[in-house]
Amino acid sequence: MASLKTRAATLSLGFNVVQTTAKFVGAYLTGSVSLLTEAAHSATDIFASALTLIAVKVAAAPPDEEHPYGHGKAESLASFAESLVLFGMVAYISYHAVRHLTEKVELVKVDTGLFILSAVAIVGFTISKLVASIGKKERSPALQAHATHLLSDVLTTLGVLAALLVAKLTGISAADAVFALILAAWLAHRAYRLLTESINQLIDRRMPDHEYLELQTLLNAEPRILGYHRLRTRVSGNTNYIDLHIEVPNSWTVVQAHDVADDLEVLIEERFNPAQCVIHVDPR
Repeated sequence: MASLKTRAATLSLGFNVVQTTAKFVGAYLTGSVSLLTEAAHSATDIFASALTLIAVKVAAAPPDEEHPYGHGKAESLASFAESLVLFGMVAYISYHAVRHLTEKVELVKVDTGLFILSAVAIVGFTISKLVASIGKKERSPALQAHATHLLSDVLTTLGVLAALLVAKLTGISAADAVFALILAAWLAHRAYRLLTESINQLIDRRMPDHEYLELQTLLNAEPRILGYHRLRTRVSGNTNYIDLHIEVPNSWTVVQAHDVADDLEVLIEERFNPAQCVIHVDPR
């Protein structure tokens, strides 16, 4: 059976195909340039969904001879690529928004466009929350990044919906461009956060501060060791990698020392699951 992460990625890919088709149909029927722009935006999500699906499958592969630490960074690479796609969409939306401010767009069948956008927004919001929940549970940076992307789609969809509604009620055709610029700024902020998070994983930044402090507290509370040093951590995909040296009495036997090390490795791996911990013993 496919993993939970794989099924979530497949679901989001299927939804993106459906919503992109619906938006292109809506743009054709209404003549809305903003809706056409949103359809193009959604088309980029198909690429992002496919990338996420590939990433979670690659990351799930077990370690091998060439990749002894596994393939977890495939998810970080996918998150990095998705942030670049978001930046590209910011530029695309901003360019067209400025153009639309100087052009008057004549809309037809606005009610049809409003119905399509409403349906897409409701389904998209539901799926984004589901993917985010699975991403958090599975500690998948690729799924979490993609859930953010899906949520951004919902917001841009709502922006276009509001623009169409305002245009219908007031005749102000520039409303869609104003909404687009506001959403472009929000997208840029989200893209920046995704970019920094993925880069931190790719360059082996240590585990999050609150987890690192929790790890130090756990080690400081261990009564069987005299101390520890060379504590190093990093995160790859959803897995924490931890290694350190513990200091034990030099009167201990090798068996005693390694029993304590083994106990600590199990405790740490359970506390920060999924994790791999390696402990070296130094007599003192």
